Amino acid sequence: MDLELSREDIEFRDGLREVFLREIPEEIRRRNSLSRVTRDDIVTTQRILNSHGLAVPHWPVEWGGKDWTPTQSHIYASELQRSSVPQPLAFNVSMVGPIIAEFGTEEQKRTFLPATANLDIWWSQGFSEPEAGSDLASLRTTARREGDSYVLSGQKTWTTLGQYGDWMFVLARTDPDAPRKQQGLSFLLLDMTTPGIERRPITLVDGSAEVNEFFFDNVRVPVENLVGEQNKGWSYAKFLLGNERNGIAQVGTSQRVFADLAEASRGIPTETGTLADDPQFRASMHRSRTTLLALEATQLRVTGASASGKASPVSSLLKMEGTKALQELSKLRKEAASQDGMLLDTETEVASDEASAVAAAQYLNQRKLSIFGGSNEIQRGVIAKTILGL
Repeated sequence: MDLELSREDIEFRDGLREVFLREIPEEIRRRNSLSRVTRDDIVTTQRILNSHGLAVPHWPVEWGGKDWTPTQSHIYASELQRSSVPQPLAFNVSMVGPIIAEFGTEEQKRTFLPATANLDIWWSQGFSEPEAGSDLASLRTTARREGDSYVLSGQKTWTTLGQYGDWMFVLARTDPDAPRKQQGLSFLLLDMTTPGIERRPITLVDGSAEVNEFFFDNVRVPVENLVGEQNKGWSYAKFLLGNERNGIAQVGTSQRVFADLAEASRGIPTETGTLADDPQFRASMHRSRTTLLALEATQLRVTGASASGKASPVSSLLKMEGTKALQELSKLRKEAASQDGMLLDTETEVASDEASAVAAAQYLNQRKLSIFGGSNEIQRGVIAKTILGL
């Protein structure tokens, strides 16, 4: 593992920074830093990145990929976050896109991949269910084969940004009699205009409604929308979830939040000076800084493992500790904002001190980081088994 960037990688990083800061409108990056990015912001950003060949660099080259080294891919993800650029929609670029590119038919690739890269199609994820979240293999939604269609019935929940979805990739049970619950699952592509679909928004503790639940009542899905082989969906889901977990750590985002908070604290008055002078706050910031340095080194360890073609179980540690670090920083930001950290309606313009005004909402929203993408309790089990050998 090499923690120092080469001259070539530094030039590569600087080139990315130039695009991110010059091409992505400042107002979009500002809203993203406040967790107030809109649907149009995400679409606009991804299309700009796609026009520069930077929306799907990890895809196969024939479908827009860049054939970068693992270190370059790491730099790309980190610089996106540090520049507060809205990341390309994960459901498109990190989840369903790689699945279709790897396991889809040629017709599926031609139909979906260009539109997925350019966000002409907004994908939603249909995995979690009321009794199948971290234990995803226990899902109950069924897809019964009838002639040239699958008949989909059941429920999905916690579908992030599902209100915008044009299509959904769904994991459903196609063989209820399979000997193991991981068997008998299939991966389907669902047009959300199909009759029989009902959406209900879920209001979160911060007042937003970014997640949804969906109900499927005998929804017909054409057989040609099956990805890969029938009853092999669990293998594809594991492939997808590995990509998702690595992105949730958001080390670059935490580094940007830390820098913003450090600067802001120097202008927040206290009885004895500024918040930056407060011993307890300084100690908390030093702990966060040490954690971020360790996380960056860990991220490079995961990168080094991928360079040798091996999947690293350290990604579970990265996800768990990375999300904890971001939660801790959101707590410090909320405490620093004090009474200015009000809860605001998500459609209302924020006050003059924007970062303070949304601090409480960000704090509440980021409590979810411990759960999605594989709960931290599940990650501890993975760490115990694969790293500690327990």
